[in-house]
Amino acid sequence: MLLMYGAAALSAFKKNRLLADLQQTLPAIIAIDDRYLHFVDTSEALSEQEITRLQALLEYGPGEATGPFAADREVATESKIRLVVPRPGTWSPWSSKATDILHNCGLTQVRRVERGITYEVICSRQLSITELLLLDSQLHDRMTQAVFDQPEQGALLFQDAQPQPLELVDILGVGKAALVDANQQMGLALAPDEIDYLYDSFMQLRRNPSDVELMMFAQANSEHCRHKIFNASWTVDGEPQEHSLFAMIRNTHRLAPEGVLSAYADNAAVMSGPLAGRFFPDPHSNEYRFHKEEIPILMKVETHNHPTAIAPFPGAATGSGGEIRDEGATGRGAKPKAGLTGFSVSNLRLPGREQPWEEDFGKPAHIASALDIMIEGPLGGAAFNNEFGRPNLCGYFRTFEEQVELGNGWSEVRGYHKPIMIAGGYGNIRPQHVQKGQVEAGARLIVLGGPAMLIGLGGGAASSMAAGASNEQLDFASVQRDNPEMERRCQEVIDRCWQLGDANPIRFIHDVGAGGLSNALPELVKDAGRGGHFQLRMIPSAEAQLSPLEIWCNEAQERYVLAVDNSDLAAFEAICSRERCPYAVVGEATGEQWIRLQDAHFGNSPIDLPMNVLFGKPPKMHRQAMSIPRGFRNPQLEGIEPGEALSRV
Repeated sequence: MLLMYGAAALSAFKKNRLLADLQQTLPAIIAIDDRYLHFVDTSEALSEQEITRLQALLEYGPGEATGPFAADREVATESKIRLVVPRPGTWSPWSSKATDILHNCGLTQVRRVERGITYEVICSRQLSITELLLLDSQLHDRMTQAVFDQPEQGALLFQDAQPQPLELVDILGVGKAALVDANQQMGLALAPDEIDYLYDSFMQLRRNPSDVELMMFAQANSEHCRHKIFNASWTVDGEPQEHSLFAMIRNTHRLAPEGVLSAYADNAAVMSGPLAGRFFPDPHSNEYRFHKEEIPILMKVETHNHPTAIAPFPGAATGSGGEIRDEGATGRGAKPKAGLTGFSVSNLRLPGREQPWEEDFGKPAHIASALDIMIEGPLGGAAFNNEFGRPNLCGYFRTFEEQVELGNGWSEVRGYHKPIMIAGGYGNIRPQHVQKGQVEAGARLIVLGGPAMLIGLGGGAASSMAAGASNEQLDFASVQRDNPEMERRCQEVIDRCWQLGDANPIRFIHDVGAGGLSNALPELVKDAGRGGHFQLRMIPSAEAQLSPLEIWCNEAQERYVLAVDNSDLAAFEAICSRERCPYAVVGEATGEQWIRLQDAHFGNSPIDLPMNVLFGKPPKMHRQAMSIPRGFRNPQLEGIEPGEALSRV
């Protein structure tokens, strides 16, 4: 393994901001310094010429490459060296891109290059063990990174790991109690009637369910994915209601469908657009020109509230990323054009500038404060849009937190401790691609985009839990991490496909969001009226030690699932190769309404279910509601200055 230092990792602004954040919790810190450190794993020794070429490629950024801190000056006695690296056993997105570049530059002996950031933290005194742990927690993201003491520990990045095995839940031996325990331990957010449904289904199959099957069911049937509350039947004040909430929402379209080409049936809605010229390259000559045609307009707005409450920057960033993917995965492929982000939070309580109406009601310990959400969240949304290459043109921002009197001496606090994070946007789609295509049995099922990683596990179920029902570890594990550059590569592939017009090789496309592949691939074959036969080990993975559940159910971002006919597979593969976009054929559509997932490594089948168990008729939710009589007091206007009152509006 070779070690090569690079330039400073942080800009002056980011370094000063990090220092200020550290000093808030660790006042003994005086200053910090930083630089990149590259770890290079080679299959054989490099020549001097090759090492020179490697050094030149690893010298990037605004500063000059330097050596370790001790080479610059004597390291202070009261300083600590902390090395933040990708979590051992994983491939970082940077590593995938950089290794590819080195190979294209002739350095094929490099098996892999990885990058870390080494920090020198200078303190007025020695830090205690507790303070050192607090420092490490602020320097790295524990979902994707680790902290080393010495550069030589970087060899751990290249150690091979063994896959973890499948687990079964013993309902045949223990009974329904085994499902109840699994529901709690795995954070599945299953209702009692859903546990009954699963127990009955697997008893009819005469076998124990796997942990993969249970997590897949939980994701596919979560509130996030199935909208069980919005589709529920209601009784209000003892009176059955004629319409569900979702039926009321759809009523506008039912009464006025003119101009709507697709609604409530795909990843985004589509309405008719004008006749105009679209500027994109001719797929045959590769020359840019105007293509005069009707240009339907697609639109999408969705929320990403739970992840933004837990980790505002990645939560908002992946909220925007997921909305962009929804636009691109509409019909048989579309083009996102412009976006928006919006936030509703509780009172900010700016330090030193608290407003008279801002009482401190406290907040749950596992979520970010309203101020932290509004500092980090908009930056996350803006960063993803900018790095993907889509203008984020508009949005909104509101605060509300109030103690409301309910009468009879009772009151409640209402606000947005769990924020609303809205991501939305507009795009275009070609007329012939508005509707999904027909998927024939035998069609290839493809994962397009980045590899599986142990991030965002169980996000659909976690965001569907009742407030207070989850725990901090499950909440943090459910937050995804963003990679807009990979999403841009995927979008370039989709663009090349829809530009082919009637020759578009994409028959069917969905984005990978809540529940990961465990929701996206079964949903694809269900919507296409097919079953699916999948190979687990064909799914690209950045972590060798992942269990079948972790490969199938993680929510690693920037992925799409597609159906492509065998006759079009070569053309699709050529487009992916041109755009340097990872893809993998992971299965095929079947005529049988069954979903099978085979694991060649362990020689078993983590999933072997009829489709109707997963998407059949789980118990429909019914909700009861009662109107609460309210007694309103007359406003107390005495002693209020009009100018002061206006300043509070």
